[in-house]
Order: sequence, then structure tokens, then C-alpha cells
Amino acid sequence: MTSLPLRAALAAVILGAAGNLAAKPLVVCTEASPEGFDIVQYTTAVTADASAETVFNRLVDFKPGTTDIQPALAERWDISQDGLTYTFHLRQGVKFHTTDYFKPTREFNADDVLWSLNRQLDPNHPWHAKTSVGYPYFESMAFKALLKSVSKTDDHTVVITLTRPEAPFLRDMAMAFTSVYSAEYGDQLLKAGKTGDLNSKPIGTGPFIFQRYNKDAQVRYKPNPDYFRGKPPADALVFAITTDSNVRLQKLRANECQVALYPKPTDVPSIKSDPQFKVAETDALVTGYIAMNTQHKYLSDVRVRKAINLAFDRQTHIEQLFGKGNATEAINPYPSSMLGNNVSITNPKQDLVKARALLKEAGMPEGTVLTLYTRNGGGPTNPNPRLSAEMLQADLAKIGIKLDIRVMEWAEMLRRAKAGEADLISSGWASDNGDPDNFLGPLLSCEAARNGENYARWCNEKFQDLIVRGRELSNDDERRWVYAEALKVYDDDQPWINMAHPKMFTAMRDNVEGYVINPLTNNNFATTRVK
Repeated sequence: MTSLPLRAALAAVILGAAGNLAAKPLVVCTEASPEGFDIVQYTTAVTADASAETVFNRLVDFKPGTTDIQPALAERWDISQDGLTYTFHLRQGVKFHTTDYFKPTREFNADDVLWSLNRQLDPNHPWHAKTSVGYPYFESMAFKALLKSVSKTDDHTVVITLTRPEAPFLRDMAMAFTSVYSAEYGDQLLKAGKTGDLNSKPIGTGPFIFQRYNKDAQVRYKPNPDYFRGKPPADALVFAITTDSNVRLQKLRANECQVALYPKPTDVPSIKSDPQFKVAETDALVTGYIAMNTQHKYLSDVRVRKAINLAFDRQTHIEQLFGKGNATEAINPYPSSMLGNNVSITNPKQDLVKARALLKEAGMPEGTVLTLYTRNGGGPTNPNPRLSAEMLQADLAKIGIKLDIRVMEWAEMLRRAKAGEADLISSGWASDNGDPDNFLGPLLSCEAARNGENYARWCNEKFQDLIVRGRELSNDDERRWVYAEALKVYDDDQPWINMAHPKMFTAMRDNVEGYVINPLTNNNFATTRVK
């Protein structure tokens, strides 16, 4: 018979072994710092990953790995015959996060949906003015003109009435800017005079509960035990902010992180060859581009913008940045697989003689200096921003333009780009909903030019009329024609240097399970665990 002390020792060993088989922390090496956690103020994917995909939910979500919608905080919905009224029937029993700074006294209900949407819609809402940057997505997607009213019929039924039919509306409602906040938490912060805490101490219903953010270092979360889809399997979630893709790979090899986002495409073959690792990949709905500020001297002349495009060696650029087969040439602002792609448009081949002639015609002096803002570190739309900038610099030097490259931290670059400081801005965009309007509205509309999200500051009324019409149509064939016409207007004016539609990669250790890569590029770790 085993003695009591020995039994205790064996029990401790068995419990320890069981603990080793249980949930483990998941550390994800991310490419940049979030701008904040009040997601309605921001449009970047890294900020959405740190807030919308972890802390918050929406009425509807996208099915993992697809652009198809599924129920979330709304269990089901009804649409009126005229397409103007959407009635959402809310899920019951959903709990908001409990933290050391907020203890909810009730479950999620219709008041939270009304608070979240009317905050952006209604100028008289007590929280409407509590942001210095406005509501960029809400504004650039013309939701203020689209939403006639947001109301409730009872605690579990929300009615949204539109001013016009909107083809992508349900997909729009799965986007980060429609995330649902706790009205009770909002009231608490307003009463205490701590409205800034909404951006630094978020509360939601999502799979993870925010714990702390060490600026430019890490964001830490714990799993939500009451999550309505089930507690996430990871013991903790940590975003380790690592701007350099080489360093992300080093940390993955050292097991300092188990997932490394956005490795350089040229590194992918060596990662795949190592049995310790695996790589998820997808033809993501993304575009890399350089916006030309059409409100600045010389760049306001379409001849100068065309000359810059003629100087750009696009094929060499793509091959050097992405490697063979990892990206396709961008001709339109969104990938060719999407609705309305205009196949009659082609990019100009490099022609330095013609480019110089256009500059002379436009009166742009030899040796004119243009500034280019780009980010430090690399992401999916540009794995090596410094190299990309230097290659463009060399191309423009051949036609007598000097490029002043200014590399800065991601959030700082975005702030200054929105303020319209730069001549050229190296940027990229990932689709939020798989609809062409999600590229054309937030990036190229007149609304986006006014709020700064349209870095080119390009506002073309013919283009604007076409994309507004495209939103209102429900027939795909009609929408296809309208967007093809809009892309022709865009091509005639050339506010961007079209660069590439890259594949997206996520590297991870072999013992990571449950991660689903998404063509919309958002990263959700609610089902991911480390064995």
C-alpha cells in the first residue's frame, strides 16, 4: 500500500501533468501598436485586431475565413420588402465583461445597440462630441445620410430604418465600427468625467477581457469565461508588438511568440521547410498603394500624377518586395476577383521620356522635392516599406523629381497623413466586408477626403455620384456596370500609384491549433490554442 506522503506526492505530479496539458498562454507577434481601443475612432486593421476582434462583438459577424455573414449579438433579422427597415432580434443572456474598473448590473440589451450607433449618428447624443477625430468609418461610408433612425420595440428588438436601400448594409453591420458598447459603462464614465477611459479601458461582450496595454510593447487579455460562443481555449492572449518582420520571425523561432503575423513573403519558403512551423496563407482582399495628395502644388495637376505613374517600375517593385507568385499587379483600387472590376483598364508601362514631357508641360521644375511618408516595420500590403520607398525614389530621380523619404511610427504616420501634410503616402487597405464600396467609400470618396481618411484628398463628383448609386442598387449586374464606370473615372484622374494585391501569410509554431486565416485580414484568436 502506498504511504500517504507518497500518495500526496504522486497526486501533485498527476495534477502538474494535467496542468501542462491544459490551456496555455497564446503570444502573437503583431506588426504595430493599436491607435487606441475605442474602435469607432479608427480604421486600421491592427487597431481592429486589438479591440473589435478581442473585446467587442457586433449584431452580425463574418463566418471565419469567409465574407459570408452569420448571427452574432443578433440571433436573426427581418428585412422589409422595400429594403428600408431591418429588424434585429437580439441574443439573450449575453454578459458584458467584469473588470476591476467596471461591474455590469445587467445583461446586454437593445439600449447598448442604440447607444453604440446613435453615439455616431446623433449630434445631440451625450457622447457624440467625445472624440477629437470624429467617426471616420461612419462618415466616409455615408452612414449619417443612410441611417434614418435606430430604435427599439423592446429590450431584445432593434429596428434600423434606412433612408435608401443599401446593398452592402448587412455586411457593413459586421464591420468593426458597428461594435456594440455597454451603455451602462458609458453612463458611468460620463458621470465620473472619465470619458477618455473608453479609449484605454474598453468593455465589451467579446471573447477576451482587456487587462493592460504597455505602449509599443504589448497588449494583454484574459479569456472571457462567459463568452456566448464558449470560453476561448487560450489561458491568456498577448499581443507582442514587434514592428520588424525579421524580429517577429526570430521570436517565433525562439518560442517567444507562437504566432507571427505578416512574415516577409520572401521568408515563407524557409519557414515552411522547418517542421517546427506551419504557414497559413490566403489570397487576401488587400491593396498596397501610394496616395498622391491632389491638393498639393504640382500634384493637383493630373499630368504630374500621370508622369509619376509612368516613371514607376511596377513589376520590379513587386518582385523585389513580394517574391515570385506572392502578389499580383494592382490595376484598380481593389482586387480583380471583386464585383465591378474594369478589365479594360491597364497600368502604363514605364516611359521616362513621356513622363518628362508631361512634367515639362505641367511646368514642374527639374529637381522639385516631394515628401513621401512611410511606416517603420512591415505589414501585409508592404513587407519592406524602406526598400519600397527607396525604389520609388530611384524611379522618380530618373525624371528629375527628388523624393524626401520620411519613415515614422505607424500611428504617427496615420495622424500626419490624415492632416494632409505629405505629398505622397505609402499605405494599404484590407477589405472589411468583401464589397467594392468598402474600398471606394473609405479611401476615395468626397466624405473621406473631408475627414482625412482619403489620403489623396481627391474628390471627383462624377466618381462620387457613381459610388453612391452603386450602394443603392441591389442587382449585381447593375452594380457591376456602375463600379466599372467609377473605376474608369479613377483611372483617368490617377490619384494613386497602384502597387500590388499581395497574398497574406501567418506563420505559427506547429503546436498551434484553431487559427483561421481570413481574406479580410482580421485576426481573431477566439478558437486558437497552443497544444
